[in-house]
Amino acid sequence: MALVHGQVPGEAEKTEAALKILNGWHEKDAKREVRTLHFVLWTPKGRKPPKDYEARLTRMMTHIRDFYGREMDRLGFGPRSINLPMTDQQLKIHLIEGKNAESEYGMSSGNAIKQECLPVLAEKGIDAKKETLVIFCNLAQWDGEKLEFTHKSPYYAGGNHQGGTAWQLDSPELDTTNLPLKKPIIRDGQYGRISLGKHNSIFIGGVAHELGHALGLPHCRERPDEAARGTALMGSGNRSYGDELRGEGKGSFLTLAHALRLASHPQFSESTKGMNLPVDARIDDLKLTVKEKTIHVSGKLTANPPAYALVAYFDPDGGSDYNATTATAVPDSKGNFTLSSDALAAGKSGELRLIPLHVNGSTGGWLSQTRFKYPYIVKKDGTPDLSTFKVRAALAPLVAALQKRDREQAVSIARQFPEGMTREIAGNILARGGKPAKSPAEAEAKTKGASLTSFKPSAAKVGWGRPAYNFLPEAPFTLEAGGMIFTTGIYGHAPAEHRYDLGGKWKKFSGKAGMASGKGGSVRFEVKGDGKTLWKSRVIKSGGLVDYSVDLLGVKLLELVVDPSNDGTGSDWGLWLEPRLSR
Repeated sequence: MALVHGQVPGEAEKTEAALKILNGWHEKDAKREVRTLHFVLWTPKGRKPPKDYEARLTRMMTHIRDFYGREMDRLGFGPRSINLPMTDQQLKIHLIEGKNAESEYGMSSGNAIKQECLPVLAEKGIDAKKETLVIFCNLAQWDGEKLEFTHKSPYYAGGNHQGGTAWQLDSPELDTTNLPLKKPIIRDGQYGRISLGKHNSIFIGGVAHELGHALGLPHCRERPDEAARGTALMGSGNRSYGDELRGEGKGSFLTLAHALRLASHPQFSESTKGMNLPVDARIDDLKLTVKEKTIHVSGKLTANPPAYALVAYFDPDGGSDYNATTATAVPDSKGNFTLSSDALAAGKSGELRLIPLHVNGSTGGWLSQTRFKYPYIVKKDGTPDLSTFKVRAALAPLVAALQKRDREQAVSIARQFPEGMTREIAGNILARGGKPAKSPAEAEAKTKGASLTSFKPSAAKVGWGRPAYNFLPEAPFTLEAGGMIFTTGIYGHAPAEHRYDLGGKWKKFSGKAGMASGKGGSVRFEVKGDGKTLWKSRVIKSGGLVDYSVDLLGVKLLELVVDPSNDGTGSDWGLWLEPRLSR
């Protein structure tokens, strides 16, 4: 197949192979159906909608539809795109007035606004819970004379192949006809002094980006070999959309990974065959290897309904998932696949997520996000380190047995491990729930050093689940942070507090503190002695790992505190790792 302009070498062959599987499945017992997006212009009670909103939003969504179509076509899928509900060449938009005045709404009001829209849409025969909905919120302020803009609108989205919702804003100056303009310069409440064109790039690009989320696309950034195309839409491409029209950059583009995901979405495939079928997938014979500065991945994918592609996200810790880069593979007739990536962040730990793309549009949902994820580290010189993955892989059969509640098999598997870290971790996982009998104050005088987890706390509480020592309370149960795996540790989902009676008999407390791998929260750790702060960390986020060493001379009560940061308690899986007392 000839290389299409703008494709990376190898992409055309993957597209052709994926389409052969995808189209072949949909053409047999076909169920063709054209599903359209549904649009709402929501406005607070008593506030008029933005000027010319129908014409402007028609231009905007047509522009975005054409963008998706061009990108899909460039990548070999043909001009597949979203479907817009049009009447006399104008977008069908449902104008809905809210129940309350403007002062009652803000950026966190997305769900409340949607709840106000649902019954109105239901009266028009639209079950918005089963469709893809775009809600433009009239919560922006535009002063055309002073050229000043602020807003307090919800601006986020989520969804999958069955349906989703994107919350956007609308304002009179947002119009695709303004994208090429370098002047006038306006004052944006968030972005400062920028051109009217750049302002439109940010907010129209934001519509395209959030729509991607409503269609099921996660974040990802462009790889170095993709950068010639511009900025990935689902990375920072929401801010670069249309930059090329002003000669200020290459604009935004769709990665092959996300074009593959969209190809089976009913909006793009115009097929609803099997759309609501349950899905299942497994990966056997998974191998991760390193050659120079590249991670190579291979395995055998079995899926029902069939999978036409597999997307890999190599996600370095920190930056949420915005910094994830992608790789793709199309399984052969036996399910075998291979892929690789050298677009890895040096000096950081990371997580590899493998997402099967089923022919009915499903990606397995959260199940795939949690089941097929694997840790790695990249050294400062760019060389990947898979030691944590190897330990996790060795423990996988034991974890699977425990998930099936087959303890006998799990014990049998553990006995086969040679002496070392893997065997010790296996023993800790099997012993979960076992409680030490003595406090640190009751330890024998000859004990010069010991893990804090070998002692009984006088009090313990965690923000989610139950206290856990030397294991995590969910599969794969291993203590992982900063790309490393640890044998001992204390689970402390914020807000958490653990107290230990020391009796003034210990001199030092040391170890590491970090966020459990794969968790996106943020916490602050604190060590207290007799009520006084002895050590306090900075805010620790995903991938964060810090050392501590605290003087305990004369301390009778040791307290370990994990506090949530200002962003709440979501995913705040703090860990005290290798916590050790010494005399």
